[in-house]
Amino acid sequence: MSQQLTIALIQSQLHWEAPQQNRTMFEEKIDSISNDVDVIVLPEMFTSGFTMNPGNLDASEGIKTVEWMQNQAKKKNAAIVGSMVFQEDSKFFNRLWFVQPDGGLSTYDKKHTFTLAGEDKVYTAGNIRALIDFRGFKICPLICYDLRFPVWARNVENYDVLIYVANWPKPRIGAWDTLLKARAIENMAYTIGVNRIGQDNLGHEYSGHSAVYDALGNPIAYSEKEEIIYATLDKGHIESNREKLKFLEDRDDFTLK
Repeated sequence: MSQQLTIALIQSQLHWEAPQQNRTMFEEKIDSISNDVDVIVLPEMFTSGFTMNPGNLDASEGIKTVEWMQNQAKKKNAAIVGSMVFQEDSKFFNRLWFVQPDGGLSTYDKKHTFTLAGEDKVYTAGNIRALIDFRGFKICPLICYDLRFPVWARNVENYDVLIYVANWPKPRIGAWDTLLKARAIENMAYTIGVNRIGQDNLGHEYSGHSAVYDALGNPIAYSEKEEIIYATLDKGHIESNREKLKFLEDRDDFTLK
């Protein structure tokens, strides 16, 4: 029998620079999940929106949110994934947390900070990918603008699932749709993108398009409205297609510097 992983994608509006309000909102949404799920994915900067003024948030909010994620993960017996503004050693990070039901923590700091919005001037970029083994699947989580850079996502470790959390604006949503599908095809991995919807305090509009693609690039979940989207990933789908097609065996060797 194939191993399966059930994912819940929470596509939501965000309250601007209001961590407690966002935690309360997402807790209500998480509580509404009646299905047994393994992983719950939240958008990028889910406690604040895509703010370039992280100093407006109290420095304690990062730790509060991580503790909240641990509580939610334990309560639902599911991993919780999402990125937030996180302050550490007087630096700000757009840091993704993968929080397991037993309280275990994995982190990833966004490598490709979004220069168009000045993110590179405010947040410290990371340079290490995270690879997480969870319930029989190897997962690689990345953040928003990383989607435009295929070398950073290249599947050289034979991961099973690629996750992008995002605040991807409506004017460029066509690129989001196309690149998510491309990442799935070229890496022969399930690819998940969770975006927000609504309008932020800077007037930017977000149209969702959260989606899940299988290892051949076929869409298996998609939404443009505020809702929780479900998808079940099958390890057998990955293994059978990689065995049959063997595309990853022909990938180029390279080293990142």
